[in-house]
Amino acid sequence: MKLTLLGRYMLEDRREFPCQTIDMSPGGMALFAPIKAPIGARIIVDLDEIGRIEGVAARHIENGFALALNVTPIKREKLADQLTWLANRHTLGLPEDRRHERIEPRNARSTLILSDGREYLIKLLDVSLSGAAMKADVKPPMGSIVTVGRTQGRVVRHFETGIAVEFMRTMPAETFDESVRL
Repeated sequence: MKLTLLGRYMLEDRREFPCQTIDMSPGGMALFAPIKAPIGARIIVDLDEIGRIEGVAARHIENGFALALNVTPIKREKLADQLTWLANRHTLGLPEDRRHERIEPRNARSTLILSDGREYLIKLLDVSLSGAAMKADVKPPMGSIVTVGRTQGRVVRHFETGIAVEFMRTMPAETFDESVRL
């Protein structure tokens, strides 16, 4: 299906470049890409709203290349659901698939503490009872445990300017408003 998602891809030599999907299915994708990957090369793609996907460069196209995805049957099924939702959300006027409402906190400054103790200043973009998106200069690996302010969570998504974290415990709804501090 035709689907436009922004992201980055990494070649085998670890060079990274921005990209944009042209079309995508649970088994493959075509990318607008500034540097074409060699046919047969292993490629890692990190797409906004999808996350990390691995594949092998299958063919070159005019402004990029196509990948055959290396995904497990379970990941393929999940990817099919994500793609269907993404393709239909605007057409059907669907709201974002979020468990909880997101708000912009008044005090957007906080810290991100990695599992090794390193600390980074971040800007909270939005916060919900179950997670937060933040502008960050560091992108810990997907699934890694981090602390946002005083709240522990797991990295669930990378995007161009930062990360999203799902909290280990849902915040209490009665104390959740724009004045929330993490």
